[in-house]
Amino acid sequence: MRKVDCRFSDFLAASRRIAVFVMIAALFAVSGRLQAQAQSTVTASDSTATRVMACTACHGEQGRGSGDDYFPRLAGKPPGYLYNQLVAFRDGQRKYPPMNYLLAYLPDTYLREMADYFAAQQTPFPAMPKTNVGAQVLALGKKLVLTGDEARHIPACVACHGVSLTGVAPDIPGLLGLHSKYISAQLGASRYGTRIANKPNCMQTLTSRLSEADITAASAYLSSLPAPANPAPAPAGSLKLALTCEGTETK
Repeated sequence: MRKVDCRFSDFLAASRRIAVFVMIAALFAVSGRLQAQAQSTVTASDSTATRVMACTACHGEQGRGSGDDYFPRLAGKPPGYLYNQLVAFRDGQRKYPPMNYLLAYLPDTYLREMADYFAAQQTPFPAMPKTNVGAQVLALGKKLVLTGDEARHIPACVACHGVSLTGVAPDIPGLLGLHSKYISAQLGASRYGTRIANKPNCMQTLTSRLSEADITAASAYLSSLPAPANPAPAPAGSLKLALTCEGTETK
């Protein structure tokens, strides 16, 4: 039985490696000027839409999101945020091997082009699975998202991500249309320092004050919210942020 388990484990590991290499090949195959397909007169257009096909394989067509818990929606997020995350994956600040490998040799200009492409997409939000947490957990999540916890110096999510939670241009992301497991994983990664942003790191300052229960509750509440009427991020400078990004609250 152990031999069967071992072989199956090896098969899964090999499959994952193959998937990574396929994604890498797809990205570089469609980047730059595409060559004529072998034994065919049909060629793909040299456009950003074709060059980001490796991204949409996981993040959905036009970056609209998918049914996978851990592949987030990219469409409509502020371009500065998307660009910063692409750079973080390329330079190893964010750790996820498929993304690290895909972006390892791409220049800043290409990453900015990708970010601008997904930021410009306005696609329907994916349907989120119904939350399976209790009413008390959702109530705590709602409190943290909408009003925060003053006693623990935890500002509300809306205080930085906008009243509609669609983000703020140019680099604060929206929080809607994301699976609760993804939100929870990213908050936890920030809390424990495995997701590192360029300094000053606002989110690590904030998430260090959150408990596991807080993260579960906020994630569940955010994923339970409907798609916004207007998915566009709030304009730059339209919101006085709750944190200065130096670890202290603004006055």
